[in-house]
Amino acid sequence: MYRKNAWLNLRASFNMHSYNSDRKAMTNPLTYYWTLIRINAAGNRQIQSIPSAQTFFNQVFTELIDVKNPSNRDIQLRLLDLYRDAFVDKGMNAQRCLLCFISWEIEKVCLNLEKQFGAVGGFTSRDLLPYVLNDDGRLQSTNSYQCYSLEILQSFDINQSSLSSWTSRKVKQHPDLNKFLLECGIYLLSDWAILNDTQPKQLERILSQFHSLTVTEIQQNKWLLSSYHIVYRAQRLQQRRARKTSKCQPPTTEQLQQISDKLSNLSTGKSNFSTDNLMAQLQQLAKYLREYRIHVRGGYLATESIDNNYLGSSNTINNQEENQISEFLKIYRPQFLECLDNALATVTQIRVSKMQRKDVIKANKFLTALKLFHCQGLSMTEIAKRIEMKAQFQVTRLLKLKEFRADVTNEFLVLLKSRVLKLAHNYSSLEKLQALELQITIALTEQVTNLIAEAEIEAAGAKNNSTRSRFASRLCQYLDSREQ
Repeated sequence: MYRKNAWLNLRASFNMHSYNSDRKAMTNPLTYYWTLIRINAAGNRQIQSIPSAQTFFNQVFTELIDVKNPSNRDIQLRLLDLYRDAFVDKGMNAQRCLLCFISWEIEKVCLNLEKQFGAVGGFTSRDLLPYVLNDDGRLQSTNSYQCYSLEILQSFDINQSSLSSWTSRKVKQHPDLNKFLLECGIYLLSDWAILNDTQPKQLERILSQFHSLTVTEIQQNKWLLSSYHIVYRAQRLQQRRARKTSKCQPPTTEQLQQISDKLSNLSTGKSNFSTDNLMAQLQQLAKYLREYRIHVRGGYLATESIDNNYLGSSNTINNQEENQISEFLKIYRPQFLECLDNALATVTQIRVSKMQRKDVIKANKFLTALKLFHCQGLSMTEIAKRIEMKAQFQVTRLLKLKEFRADVTNEFLVLLKSRVLKLAHNYSSLEKLQALELQITIALTEQVTNLIAEAEIEAAGAKNNSTRSRFASRLCQYLDSREQ
């Protein structure tokens, strides 16, 4: 694994410590039913006590006041009965108690996601919480109150799951949260779930076209996947029919042996996979598939970056270095966007000025076409009608998008590399910096290439996509600013 974003490990530890401190401070676990974790207007986490929920809870559960380890299932079963069947005021208070409990569970899921993936994906729980924690703490009827916690509650069946498990599942299924995680290079399905729902025909195309593996490597992986399906997936389907399903677990030793036997039969002795490294080979295959899914869903593959490299290769990071990394990245991230904005503005203006010297009308059509394509998602044919051109090829020739992106790439890299090297001067010796300059250049080139590749995929794809690449989004902001 990468020694990546060590600063995030420090922040994760701080956040988890703060969370655990809150838990310890509330020595009575019943308080989770009348205290709400929420995000305030400034985007900060806060704990809000709700007196009406506390009063209601204490009235309903008088016998639990002095109980040290009350049963959450029994409490929630009673609250669910009141929420669904009681008079309006009792129902609303029961709902509020359950929503308070859910808010704590939502935060726990986000903190765990940060702990698991934050260092690799470059995010913290603070980035995740706004997607799923939008409960304002008010008492409202179920018809008008539409926070995500309520959606979790309304879809919950206590006979199928615990409220904690259901909350975890629903948070990890949130579309916008998953989209954000994909942009960070994180795809939440387990290796075993990914292998389960991948078809052999898909596999050959992915491994050949996306990963460029050899014919022999592809064939070995096809045998591996088929053997896995015969054993693991078949047993998983049996569990589903028996309604004994849970999260996909790693293959057992017995299953691995069965997979190995099937693999040997399928490959007729031509496979290089042994029982000892079978688990590693399955995980490697899942990694190939995960990277492909992240890519096609518009996310960024995890790569070594300047977050690792500019401070050297030591495996031990002391507190001073962690602070340096944190400080460096706080400055670097806005500079990345600023350099992109400057590159887009410079290249666009150069092109417009060059056109204006020959034909002002053509320059105006270029700006309009650029905006219609990137900001409104119109096709070249539709744009041609809007700017009074005869055919789509004339718009293509006017925009020269491939050339435009290439110019932005070059300008962007020059600006970004200059900024990063200046920043790195503050954290590395001159000798170290000279040694790392090539690594920094490679890392930055890869980041910029990924950004431009995202724009190319977007340009070639369906134009009714409601989401924009970062390239298009920043370009649209610049074009809007020109019109103000």
